[in-house]
Amino acid sequence: MPGTKRIISVVWQAIRRWFDPSAPRSVGATPDYRFSLANERTFLAWLRTGLALIAGGLATAQFLPPLPLRHLREVIAVALLLLGATVAVRAVDHWARTERAIRLGDELPASRFPAVLALIVAVGALLLVVAILVKGAGGR
Repeated sequence: MPGTKRIISVVWQAIRRWFDPSAPRSVGATPDYRFSLANERTFLAWLRTGLALIAGGLATAQFLPPLPLRHLREVIAVALLLLGATVAVRAVDHWARTERAIRLGDELPASRFPAVLALIVAVGALLLVVAILVKGAGGR
């Protein structure tokens, strides 16, 4: 259990940093405002992506007709909703880490998340293509 307490402590501290507007300003020097604004625009773009995934999940649950595999529609909807939530949380974390790096004059944090997200979306789209083709072939 000591490992669990440590993980909870680290997560809690990260969440506190995200919601404390003075936290980024407590380190380093004030950067050129254009860098901070660019970081904020990137954050907002990730939030829009998260909202689009959430909207897609809700639309899937409400408007997609039943698919050939039982509960596939619900699985897709839940997957999109969870992915949208993950993107939103990841956006906050990346914004905070990037802002800190900018203020400290460090390298910007590397992230594999965009590539992972792209792969997940591509695989999801391919699975939907297969589901649609199966349904089309079964309807003839």
